[in-house]
Amino acid sequence: MFDPSAIEFSDSDFSGQARLFPLPNLVLFPHVIQPLHIFEERYREMMQDALDGDKLLTMCLLAPGWETDGSERPTICAGACLGRIVSWRLLDDGRYNLLLAGMRRVKVVSELDASTSFRQAHVQLCPDSSQVSASRQEELRRRLSDAFEKALSQTTACEQPHDLLKLFESSLPLSALTDILAYSLEFGLAFKQQLLEETSVDKRAQLLLENLHHPQQTCEQSARKFPPDFSRN
Repeated sequence: MFDPSAIEFSDSDFSGQARLFPLPNLVLFPHVIQPLHIFEERYREMMQDALDGDKLLTMCLLAPGWETDGSERPTICAGACLGRIVSWRLLDDGRYNLLLAGMRRVKVVSELDASTSFRQAHVQLCPDSSQVSASRQEELRRRLSDAFEKALSQTTACEQPHDLLKLFESSLPLSALTDILAYSLEFGLAFKQQLLEETSVDKRAQLLLENLHHPQQTCEQSARKFPPDFSRN
């Protein structure tokens, strides 16, 4: 089932209360869509609650050390991504396949003592910002494009991800471009989390530029499928 209205989002209509979906190996960004497979009972309850309500889920990364935390609620990173379910399918055994569209950066302020099996929290929207002129943003865009192509040209072990290269030819704003690159390239989780928590579009572009100047990493970075496969909870 696909809900076209789900891609619309109004900051003023958001209550600030969020269903948390923590995972150990996935950082979601605004402007992208992540396939997900839901099978745990608590997250099936979360899905039903979301579908009965605003269809919003907040993806967050488990903090380093979660493997030995031993808690039923391991620590999560404060920076997260608010997403909306845009398509879903309920399977015969109660599992779900869905597409979650990243909507906004958020900061987890405090967790709620919820009666549900899934975690909930108060979150704060974190809007993007820029301190540079439009011409400076365009320069950053060109530098990103050049660095990306140069890095790819210096490796022969993998094919160029043409879908990503085409993004530089589109009219996408720099904010969306940096998020799509950050999500699609196989950077380490810590760096992805840093990019998610960075609300300055200019600084995100600079961080990406610094990383793309290391061509030996490019084959690994471009290996992720675009779009990706389903992620399991």
